[in-house]
Amino acid sequence: MTTDENRTEKKIEAKDVETTAATSPGCSMDLTLAFLVLRGWLAVRAILAGLEKFSAFKTIQKPFVDPTTGMEDPSGAMVEIKQKFYSLTNYSGVPQSLKDKFATEPMLPHAVSTPFYGVLGYALIALGLMLLLGVGTRISLFLQGILYIVLTAGLILIKQDDGVAWLGIHVALVALALVLARHNRFTLLKKW
Repeated sequence: MTTDENRTEKKIEAKDVETTAATSPGCSMDLTLAFLVLRGWLAVRAILAGLEKFSAFKTIQKPFVDPTTGMEDPSGAMVEIKQKFYSLTNYSGVPQSLKDKFATEPMLPHAVSTPFYGVLGYALIALGLMLLLGVGTRISLFLQGILYIVLTAGLILIKQDDGVAWLGIHVALVALALVLARHNRFTLLKKW
């Protein structure tokens, strides 16, 4: 047997093993469940990251409560408490500290970055909901991957290496989900 024939035979055997493993009933269900877990995590991550763009903190004053008695302090002492709240008026696509760094980067023109900041939160929420509900699952995953790549490029330019690493993990998870997408069994629009 020649070397080429030997390689061809080994490839055929490997494909037979791969096909058998991928088509066995237990394996198919395992892959479906793996995709559902990954799809759920990526969807929740995108939705919550988008919602956080609408959050802010306000400081409120409350009467001091004595921890031993559970009663308000009779002297009228007050404590300041930071309270998180969500509102459309709080929207900020990117924190001001990052906007300031991006503003000094010549490869990020203001004409491109400003509209990006304006749609980032809404895009994350929409893509997360699409993924969670199974509406255009592959399209949602692909667009999330592109969004994370764009965010990564910005962070590379301002030398935020920790953020680049986190986004790299997100891109890898999106790529894995795209590979597993053929095992998607629970969806509203299967074709996409």
